[in-house]
Amino acid sequence: MKKKSMRPLSVVARTACSMYGWFMMAFGAYVIVHGDVTPGGGFQGGSICATFLALMLIAHGSDYINEWLNDNFYKVCLFLGLFMFIGFGLMGLGWACDGTMMLNWATVPHDALATVKPWWPPSGTVALMDIAVGIEVTGGLSLILITMFRAVRLEGVVEDGLGKETGHDQR
Repeated sequence: MKKKSMRPLSVVARTACSMYGWFMMAFGAYVIVHGDVTPGGGFQGGSICATFLALMLIAHGSDYINEWLNDNFYKVCLFLGLFMFIGFGLMGLGWACDGTMMLNWATVPHDALATVKPWWPPSGTVALMDIAVGIEVTGGLSLILITMFRAVRLEGVVEDGLGKETGHDQR
């Protein structure tokens, strides 16, 4: 018996969600990258990026999303972010030869920032660890959403003669 999948929303809702979703991803990436100098950070930006997937799952339904969704991408994000975070932390321990507990080894003085590395974040290791947390949270929360969405069973769903669903959350 084939599991009944959730039907997508209307064309207007799908189009609006698809257009808005990419701005949500860009905003999430902005929050992750600028989290060391503005409110937000890795966890908040990663949550925004994972919300993009939730929006697409609700708007387009499971059949469409399963065609282009690859769980391995989110697993790689989860473990890549985790290993980046651990690696940056251990690098700080390894380079702290002067007796300090953690060394911000990637920091650049504000005066030299424009001439030395104009693309480098002034907070150094803090920004790099923030990016690692953002990658990890995006992968982890996306995997949680995918698992929860696939666990929804729509066995009690019946279509009436007009193509409208009855059952589950419809009354």
